[in-house]
Amino acid sequence: MRGISARPGLKRGLFLAFALTAGLGLAACSDIDSMFGGESEDVAAEAPPTADAAGAPPPSAAGAPMAQPLGAGAAPVAAITAVNIDSGPDTGTAVNKTIQVLRNQVMGLQQKLSANYGQLTQLRNQGAGAASAYQEAKARITTRLQVGTTRGNPELVAEWNTAQGQLDALSANVNALNAMGTDITNDSSSAHFALDQIGATFNVSGAVDEDHRQLQLLEDQTSQTIVMIDRLLKETSDAIQRQTAYLANERANLTTLAAAIKSGDFYGGGVTSSLGSGGVLQSAAYVGSPLVVVKFDRPNVDYQQILYAALNQALQNRPGANFQVVAVSPTRGTAASVQIAQSTARRHAQDVMRTMTDMGVPATRLNVGSTTDPNATSSEVRVFVR
Repeated sequence: MRGISARPGLKRGLFLAFALTAGLGLAACSDIDSMFGGESEDVAAEAPPTADAAGAPPPSAAGAPMAQPLGAGAAPVAAITAVNIDSGPDTGTAVNKTIQVLRNQVMGLQQKLSANYGQLTQLRNQGAGAASAYQEAKARITTRLQVGTTRGNPELVAEWNTAQGQLDALSANVNALNAMGTDITNDSSSAHFALDQIGATFNVSGAVDEDHRQLQLLEDQTSQTIVMIDRLLKETSDAIQRQTAYLANERANLTTLAAAIKSGDFYGGGVTSSLGSGGVLQSAAYVGSPLVVVKFDRPNVDYQQILYAALNQALQNRPGANFQVVAVSPTRGTAASVQIAQSTARRHAQDVMRTMTDMGVPATRLNVGSTTDPNATSSEVRVFVR
């Protein structure tokens, strides 16, 4: 108690991750003001569900890494090597026509793989830039708050809005990654379908030896393509999970900074050094003791830093904790003075609740009550963890 004086499996798993993160709302307040207040013919007719059969691109000259430039501070993306899809002579059989259709499908997937690899690198660079700009704005705010500043300093409000804008840009980046992840998942399904079709074509009658040679080669190249697609899918999923966790954490930090700017004081600063003399912390060893006791025994009681430190520790121990804010008034004096003391204590309790919401505690987790204490010498507000 503290008192204050006054594969298929991979593919399915990654697709689930995209589905879970795509609906995650990371939007926050737009500004600080809102924060405050035949058999062969049958085989030839079948086509993979999403790949393009028309317009076969020319085969690549050689398999080479698709290198992309990295932005400052961006983590490198695993190298995705283009697979050379070899062409073959037309034997004139129905099986060979099926081979040509499947080859075109795999070539189209290779083109999409290259495009998605470039897009992932670009999104990673953009995300790194937004995170860097956010951290710079956040550092400027915390530096000013550490040395002391005025309440609601408009310069810090502008910096806060800049930081908020960078987090919004990072949120849009996550949405783009989610959309791309869904597209890559579809490409993976198409590649697996094409591989199954290649295997089935081996059993179709009417093929010549050259057809089976082309099928074997295309089967190997399709398997390599699947490996590259699944690698890119994992890179995208990892980026989504990492940025989503970062955004959730920094949204909470930005809420704390908003309250700090409003008061002109950095709550995250050294709590012990700000306690001063006179024993502002009181301890209670019995079970059910208050987390914080704020004694309003003098005007302008400075309790925010101690309250913030206590709430922070309580939420680290119990992230889902609720809080009971109790107004305590003394019973000494006349009936009129007791009534006045009760009204004063309730007003102080409302002030403490407002401060807690400014610090980021959801209002749904707060309850307020009132009581009297014959041992109290002044109005108090006691905060309990529930």
